[in-house]
Amino acid sequence: MRMKNKVALVVGAHGVIGRNLIDHLATLDDWEVIGLSRRGGASSGRVRYLEVDLLDRDDTRKKLAGLTQVTHIFYAAYQDRPTWAELVPPNLAMLVNVVDAVEPVAPGLRHISLMQGYKVYGAHLGPFKTPARETDANHMPPEFNVDQQAFLEARQRGKAWSWSALRPSVVCGFALGNPMNLAMVIAVHAAMSKELGLPLRFPGRPGAYDALLEMTDAGLLAKATVWAATDERCANQAFNINNGDLFRWSELWPKIARFFELEVAPPLPMSLGVVMADKEPLWNAMVEKHGLARHAYKDVSSWRFGDFVFAWDYDVFADGTKARRSGFHEFVETEAMFLRIFQDLRRRKVIP
Repeated sequence: MRMKNKVALVVGAHGVIGRNLIDHLATLDDWEVIGLSRRGGASSGRVRYLEVDLLDRDDTRKKLAGLTQVTHIFYAAYQDRPTWAELVPPNLAMLVNVVDAVEPVAPGLRHISLMQGYKVYGAHLGPFKTPARETDANHMPPEFNVDQQAFLEARQRGKAWSWSALRPSVVCGFALGNPMNLAMVIAVHAAMSKELGLPLRFPGRPGAYDALLEMTDAGLLAKATVWAATDERCANQAFNINNGDLFRWSELWPKIARFFELEVAPPLPMSLGVVMADKEPLWNAMVEKHGLARHAYKDVSSWRFGDFVFAWDYDVFADGTKARRSGFHEFVETEAMFLRIFQDLRRRKVIP
């Protein structure tokens, strides 16, 4: 039975995950949506935004004190830090502050959804067991994803609400100013290569070009997130969510180059963070020349994240069948996903 008048609190409303989740919820007639972020936002229809500093416990309690009607918390906020250990305190604190603020004032709270990733399996550390499964053992800490889940598990005991944890691979979709946006990395890298009359080179480590990978479409993830939060069979469980297909950059890279009408040259390992550091003047000139939307260079470049992903010279994929066995059957073709995102970036005049 569908519960009417569900109220979603989406934490991290402007990231690639939160933004696409809000877009999906806005299409469903039985949801109202409240988006939280440091930037706020323009409210419209059944979607409104609140500006809040989640690292400030008092500010969070004050700003969220009136959210008595919230039924579902969708937590997708993230604070980047230079090291794995430094990621733990802020990312755990933000989740704790949200739950501490909302749970006491929202008697109808039914579910808290936590966004995780393959870091739970140690994918960021080096070659790990593939396909990764939800039952795999945790690795040596620090790992904020694990700490966040442990907090929810402990907090939920004896409560009427349940939790779920979604574990996507690299999430691809439209968002600006996001520290983890691979599609934007590739699109801006390709656009600049074309502007400079260069072929498109894969910049990753030797071996990364032929490793076996998978991606997670942001729209697919949004649907899966709502499914897990509203299907009682999913209560208090974690689910890997991926597109459903595997690929190698060696196969996909030439197809991406073809989209941008570029030749492909052999891979050449290079840090995008280094070689793109001086490219802001080039970007600004491209904005003027091609009549692009006036987005700041820092908002369209996620070079550090690109270097992170392109360094995977080992297989990175997980078993997504638990979600399918539990009732979620949607899938996305990864090649089609990338081309659709690039088309969307052109339509929005983010790239030429």
